[in-house]
Amino acid sequence: MIVYQETKDQFVADVRNNIIEYKIDEKVRAVLHKNTAHNEFLAWRNSMQYMRNVLDDIRIPHDAKIAIEYRLPMSNKRVDIIVSGKDEYDRDNAVIIELKQWDRVEKVDNKDAIVKTIVGRGVHELTHPSYQAWSYVSLLKDYNEDIRNHNIELEPCAFLHNYVLKEDDDLLAPCYRYYIDKAPVFTRFDTQKLADFIAKFIKKGNVDVLYHIENGKILPSKSLQDNLSSLLKGNKEFTLIDDQKVVFEKALEIAKRKSTKKKVYIIQGGPGTGKTVLAINMLVAILNLNQNVLYVTKNSTPREIYRKKLTNGEYRKAYVDNLFKGSGIFYDSPSNFFDCLIVDEAHRLNEKSGMFKNKGENQIKEIINASKTAIFFVDDHQQVTTSDIGSIEEIKKWCHYFDAEVYEDELLSQFRCSGSDSYLSWIDNVLEINAEATSEFDHDYDIRICATPDEVSDLIIAKNKINNKSRIVAGYCWDWISNGKNDPDVYDIQIGDFQASWNLNSTKTWAIDENSVKEIGCIHTCQGLEFDYVGVIIGDDMRYENGHIVTDFTKRAATDQSIKGLKTIFKKDKVKALKIADKIIKNTYRTLMTRGMKGCYIYCTDTNLRNYLADRLSLK
Repeated sequence: MIVYQETKDQFVADVRNNIIEYKIDEKVRAVLHKNTAHNEFLAWRNSMQYMRNVLDDIRIPHDAKIAIEYRLPMSNKRVDIIVSGKDEYDRDNAVIIELKQWDRVEKVDNKDAIVKTIVGRGVHELTHPSYQAWSYVSLLKDYNEDIRNHNIELEPCAFLHNYVLKEDDDLLAPCYRYYIDKAPVFTRFDTQKLADFIAKFIKKGNVDVLYHIENGKILPSKSLQDNLSSLLKGNKEFTLIDDQKVVFEKALEIAKRKSTKKKVYIIQGGPGTGKTVLAINMLVAILNLNQNVLYVTKNSTPREIYRKKLTNGEYRKAYVDNLFKGSGIFYDSPSNFFDCLIVDEAHRLNEKSGMFKNKGENQIKEIINASKTAIFFVDDHQQVTTSDIGSIEEIKKWCHYFDAEVYEDELLSQFRCSGSDSYLSWIDNVLEINAEATSEFDHDYDIRICATPDEVSDLIIAKNKINNKSRIVAGYCWDWISNGKNDPDVYDIQIGDFQASWNLNSTKTWAIDENSVKEIGCIHTCQGLEFDYVGVIIGDDMRYENGHIVTDFTKRAATDQSIKGLKTIFKKDKVKALKIADKIIKNTYRTLMTRGMKGCYIYCTDTNLRNYLADRLSLK
C-alpha cells in the first residue's frame, strides 16, 4: 500500500513549493486512516528537501515514479522512499531508500547488525540502517509474487542526510560490512554519490514497476510450523525486522554473558509480533552456543504441532521431546541446571503443576530457579483462565526474590492481521479493553461480520481449500459432549440449523489436521498458533446492552475449566469475580479475533452485538 506516488518532476515541484509534508499527511489520513505524529511530519519536511537535492539530477528521468511511505505486505513497517523505472537494458528496477535523521552512531560489535544511537531523549540499540533497508527488501521479495514473476530488481540503500562521517566512523565499521555491501549507506556529503547510485538503475520511467509492487499477488506468509525443520538446521527462514532483530541479538548477548546472578529477560509483545518465531530462532542460536536450552510452553497444542511436523521428517521423537517442554516439570529441578529456558506464552503459566495441581509452588519461580538465563515472552492481554498467573508484575516479583538481573523490551512490529496495528487497536476499543485505543482501522484486513454461523463456515471452508490454513474457533459456551468426542455425528455446538463438533478426539494437532476444517476449535486449541483466515463464533458470554459490552461467565459451558473456581469467588466477592470474568472473556475473544493473518469472519449469537460490530466496522 503506497501513501504518496508521483513522477519525479511532480515530487520535486511539491518539495520546492513546500507542500510535500502536507500532501503526505493528507494521504496517510486517507489511505492508512491514521493521524500523523508531529515529529514524523517534521521528519518529512526535513528529509524530503534532501531527497529533492538528490533526485533533481538530469540523469534521473523526469517520469521516474516516486513512492513515499509504502507499507510492506503483511506488516506495519513502511519503506520511506522508492524510486522506480527501467535501467539501460530495459530491466525493471526499484531503488529502496531508508531515510534517517541520525547524526551519530556507536558500534555494537558483539551483536550482529546492531548500533547505538540517540532517538528521542535517550540512547537506544537499533538495527544498522543498511540492515534495515536490506531486511525490508527481503520481506518484500518473500511476499510479493509479482516482483519475482516480472523480474523486478530491488536495490536497497540508506541515506543519513544529517550524518557527517568522521575518520574510522563506527557507522562504517568492519562488523557491518556484510550488510553495507548489500545496501550502501550514504551520508550528508554524499548527495552526488546517491544520485549516481539511483541513476545507475533508473534510466527510464515505467509506471508498471510501482503497480506490481503495490498490487502484486501476496503469497501466503511463511508458516512457522512449515519451516520449523529448516530452522532447526540453522537456515534463516524468517528475516527479523527492526525490534525483532534487536531483541534477538540482545537475548544472545544475555545468554552468553557470564554472571554470578540469574538473568531474566522479559519480552512483551501483542498478537502477531513474532514472539514464537523469535523464541524458536533463539532456541536454535543458543543451541549453537552449546548451551543446555529448552523451549517451554504451558499450552501443549503448539508443542504437539511442532512434534508432529518434526517427527514426520528426519528428527527422532526423543530429540524433539527433549527440546520442547511443558511448564510444569521444573518444580524439582536443581538450581541453575539449565543454561537457558525460553518461555513462550508466559502469560499462561500457573502456580501449581501436575494433573491434579498438587505439585510445586509457582511455575515462574521454578523456571527462574532452574535456569541461569530465563527468557519470558508475555502478553498480559492473553491471560484467558483463572489459573493464568504469568503477568509481567508476577515475573518481576520472582526476579526480585532471586535478586536476578532483569532486562525488558517490547515488540511492536506487527506481522499478523495484514500488519494492521489499527485493527488490533480497534479490537481493544470495540471490546472496551482500552478506551484510548483507535476507533478506526484501515480496511486492508479482511474482516466481516456474518449474519449466520453457516456464512462463517462457508467462507472458512472456501479459504481452507487454498492451503489448509483456515479454521473456525468459538468461545467456550457449548458443552463438550463426552460420548461425541470421537463421533462426527454428535454435534456439541448447535445454533439454529447450524451444527458442528468441537475438535474430535480433543486432538492437539487440530490446527493442521487434514480434515478438521469443519470442526470448531476453542482458545485452548488455537492460542499460540496462527492461520491465514479465522472464523470466530462469539457466544452468549459476551453481549451488547445499553451501549456497552457485557460479559457473562454464567453462559460459559459447564465443561469449561478456564473459569474454574470463579463461582466460589463470586459467593465471597461479587465485584472481584465479575472483574476477573470480564478480563478472561474479553481476552479470550481478543485472542481468537487475532489468530488470522489475512482475515477474520465473525458471527455473534447476540443480535445486538452483531449489529454493534457491524456499525463499528462502517465507521471510517
